[in-house]
Amino acid sequence: MSKKEDIKEEEITTEQETVQVEENQEVEAEIVKEEPTSEELIQAEKDKFLRLFAEFENYKKRTTRERIELFKTAGQELMTSLLPVVDDFERALAHIEEEKEAEEVRKGVLLIYQKFYNTLELKGLLKIETNAGDVFDAEIHEAITQIPAPTEDLKGKVIDCVEKGYKLGDKIIRYPKVVIGQ
Repeated sequence: MSKKEDIKEEEITTEQETVQVEENQEVEAEIVKEEPTSEELIQAEKDKFLRLFAEFENYKKRTTRERIELFKTAGQELMTSLLPVVDDFERALAHIEEEKEAEEVRKGVLLIYQKFYNTLELKGLLKIETNAGDVFDAEIHEAITQIPAPTEDLKGKVIDCVEKGYKLGDKIIRYPKVVIGQ
């Protein structure tokens, strides 16, 4: 037998272990199986209990956060479907302001619009303020087109807001659509 074969050769029994070493010496080692003491068992159970308790606490915190987030954005679908109605109200008010003869109609539509919008605000809807000259931010704005900037200082800035944006709580449900200067 070569030395490599001597090293690889092992004979294992349940009570003893015999190993060939490089120098062809046999070494016997007792395999001792120690049973854990009751103190070690208690410590292991305590550790397992603490880990389980910590996992349960993390689960409770996570579900509470998810529930709060769900309540904040529960009406998102409804709010998104009502936004075109808000836009129509704003367009109607802008059109009625031009008419001098429809003063009473304008007051009535304005009253209905304010009541409707205040109700939406109470439910968490917020308007994202976007003005001409604001710096364009891709995380907040949606650019629909670029036009040559009328002045040098408007390059890369919002020139016009075509459609207003809205947030429900902290989540943007509709991005403001803007025109940017090039």
